[in-house]
Amino acid sequence: MTSDSAAIGRIFREESGRSLAALIGIFGDVDLAEDAVQEAFTVAVRRWPEDGTPPNPGAWITTTARNRAVDRLRRDARGSELIEAAARTTSPGWDGDPATAAAEGEPVPDDRLRLIFTCCHPSLAPQSQVALTLRLLCGLSTAEVARAFLTVEPTMAKRLVRIKHKIKAANIPYRVPDEPELPDRLRTVLTAIYLMYTTGQGRPRPETDLCAESIRLGRMLRRLMPDEPEVAGLLALMLLTESRRGTRTDELGALVLLRDQNRAGWDRALIGEGHGLVRWCLRRNEPGPFQLQAAIAAVHADANSFADTDWPQILALYDQLLAVAPTPVVALNRAVALGEVRGPAAGLREIDALALADYHPFHAARAEFLLRLGHRDEAAGAFRRAGELAPPGAERDFLRDQAERARTSR
Repeated sequence: MTSDSAAIGRIFREESGRSLAALIGIFGDVDLAEDAVQEAFTVAVRRWPEDGTPPNPGAWITTTARNRAVDRLRRDARGSELIEAAARTTSPGWDGDPATAAAEGEPVPDDRLRLIFTCCHPSLAPQSQVALTLRLLCGLSTAEVARAFLTVEPTMAKRLVRIKHKIKAANIPYRVPDEPELPDRLRTVLTAIYLMYTTGQGRPRPETDLCAESIRLGRMLRRLMPDEPEVAGLLALMLLTESRRGTRTDELGALVLLRDQNRAGWDRALIGEGHGLVRWCLRRNEPGPFQLQAAIAAVHADANSFADTDWPQILALYDQLLAVAPTPVVALNRAVALGEVRGPAAGLREIDALALADYHPFHAARAEFLLRLGHRDEAAGAFRRAGELAPPGAERDFLRDQAERARTSR
């Protein structure tokens, strides 16, 4: 891949969700928006290496995609209907031509929030809601979405096609719902925003700003629903996690585990804001999954060192979390906490009872406990398998390095 292609690929991952949200808001057609944005990036690949990258690449992509969509609509039998719809959803000063609207460049600030609520309409199955959000807003490939759901790419591709067809057939509106409708969609919206955040965490900071965008959406949702504890819990969880982001990799980009991070480098302003939200949630006494995860993150942030971590408290919080969200991933995290409290053998027994063979953190956690128990060959195999399943990047490199160290050290 040339440097130009790599740069355009980075901009695609960073801006495609924003451009898609803007176009879906104008035309109300997911397939049209996806095709137009893809065409815009194809044009960018051809023109930017010669003409130079524009000062505002995202606005250029949105404008070009809108123009492509308008061109397609003018050739299409449905075109006049959608162009009229675009006229109704654009600013009052618009002259009726979507191409003119395209020249405005910047999408409405909360387009992404509207798109999340569209993806998370209750007529769609919860897993379908999250999958579509990851695909449209996060710019994940179908393969990446499939990996997030522990399934294979062809299955996910078919599922995404069915979801988009259902949105079109059901005429699901592109808007933030009225207040009485919010609770029905809230849990999946929160899950989608958090998955968007964790997706951004796995990418280098210069490549994408999904983490910052997720926190922005979390703040917006908090303003929209100021009395909802789970909204506060999600925002607290992201802030507390974000506070450690600068220490998760070293100067060479290698992964640094929590136990080895320089806690002096944690962002105390974000920790303070996160702690404030956790305390607010505790006063409400309506515990939910995101509030409990935020409380766990707050315990980690309180510790001056890994050795000082209050693992019994974390284990107690995971017990509560498992009661309200009994998923295999929560059970895995609880098993890790159990291993810190009762020893690696106890943690390993809990992990081995879980059916997560295609989930790389499962194998990484097994490997850590096997290593602490002195089973180096088994640990090397578990690290190796975790590396095979992990997405490309610092974590995969770290796991492969750990496998080699476990294999060669005696």
